[in-house]
Amino acid sequence: MKKFLFVLLAIIGLTSCGNNQKSNAHTAIPTAQKEYVEVLYFHGKQRCVTCNAIEKLTGEVMEKDFAKQVENGKVVFKVIDISTGEGEKIADKYEVTWSSLYINQWKDGKETQNNMTDFGFSYAKDSPDTFKSEIKKKIEELLK
Repeated sequence: MKKFLFVLLAIIGLTSCGNNQKSNAHTAIPTAQKEYVEVLYFHGKQRCVTCNAIEKLTGEVMEKDFAKQVENGKVVFKVIDISTGEGEKIADKYEVTWSSLYINQWKDGKETQNNMTDFGFSYAKDSPDTFKSEIKKKIEELLK
């Protein structure tokens, strides 16, 4: 009985963020920059420890490693609450229904999406150094 309750609680915990998102091609969001990297973190009202860790750690990478690029528009970081009207519109564009992390490259008005959600949920809570390192590496790769 204890095993059953543990498994049930584990399943509820792992699915509480509803990590559902769909696929790719979308139109450009107007910006002054022709080439930039856009980091989008989507969340709802109800958030788990991992959801909060993804936002916190991604923000730390932005502040520590990309402050200059954020300032000059080469990197854009947006935290989007999908429970708001404006956030819901952006989430609809990406077909996101819950907590999700995208690191997208924009070149000449065309977007290349990189859905980092599974990676985020796998590493943010239990391996924050790995999470931050890989997020940094992905952004640097897309800035080239």
